[in-house]
Amino acid sequence: MGKGGNQGEGATEREAPMPTFSWEEIQKHNLRTDRWLVIDRKVYNITKWLQHDYGHLSVYKKSLWNHIVHKFVIGHIKGASANWWNHRHFQHHAKPNVFQKDPDVNMLHLFVLGEWQPIEYGKKKLKYLPYNHQHEYFFLIGPPLLIPMYFQYQIIMTMIVRKDWVDLAWAISYYIRFFVTYIPFYGVLGAVLFLNFIRFLESHWFVWVTQMNHIVMEVDREPYRDWFSSQLSATCNVEQSFFNDWFSGHLNFQIEHHLFPTMPRHNFHKVAPLVKSLCAKHGIRYQEKPLLRALQDIVGSLKKSGELWLDAYLHK
Repeated sequence: MGKGGNQGEGATEREAPMPTFSWEEIQKHNLRTDRWLVIDRKVYNITKWLQHDYGHLSVYKKSLWNHIVHKFVIGHIKGASANWWNHRHFQHHAKPNVFQKDPDVNMLHLFVLGEWQPIEYGKKKLKYLPYNHQHEYFFLIGPPLLIPMYFQYQIIMTMIVRKDWVDLAWAISYYIRFFVTYIPFYGVLGAVLFLNFIRFLESHWFVWVTQMNHIVMEVDREPYRDWFSSQLSATCNVEQSFFNDWFSGHLNFQIEHHLFPTMPRHNFHKVAPLVKSLCAKHGIRYQEKPLLRALQDIVGSLKKSGELWLDAYLHK
């Protein structure tokens, strides 16, 4: 009985138990000295994931070097703030999809997520936007505007308010370099438009890739469950393929990334079978789906939450 099923009488001879591994065996893959790291460094071509690796301390053995290079990459190459990113991202990893603890599910009243929030909004008759249509207006204000408008404004204001002058200096160096490079070709207005066009494209890719692993999962208040189960309930994977690995920067293995945040990305596929066996041993669901299904589920989850809000809102 239970999630594991009856493994006694009635089991066929072809059914072989899934191998299980100890935590120590899994941890063997959480090494920055893996021989593939040398190759992986040569093929980094997406700056966002490069800064992500340094931010997770997964490149150099010494944390100090990761922090130093992270400030350079995210500041001078991307025009953002390392401290801002660390503050947001570490909260996300500690409490994924938990309201008031994970900043990634703070939708500023633009969207309602999960099951609890839309019902609460509906009961309180909160209607900042027509949430029953959020799966439609998501395409207008979600992917197009997150980075060009919200993130850029929040990054700059955070650096100024917190007097983070080091990160601000790095970010200014990015804008100086960018405009010195492109104003001679496009003029001031053209360079500004080009910058925002880059952010616009990046924002589309970023929203779809990051949310296919999280927004479709449980989004709720603090569940007060063990850390491992909390990570698995808020995270799912996208099936491995050459394209999926490239498109997502190996973060289609989002479960493994949340369990081993300092592990180099190229090692996730090695540890995935071990994590699956650990989940099977303890009856914890390990969710994995095709890429197109994962992208469709983003819209589907927004539609479901919007319908829950409408039902609660109309109920007297």
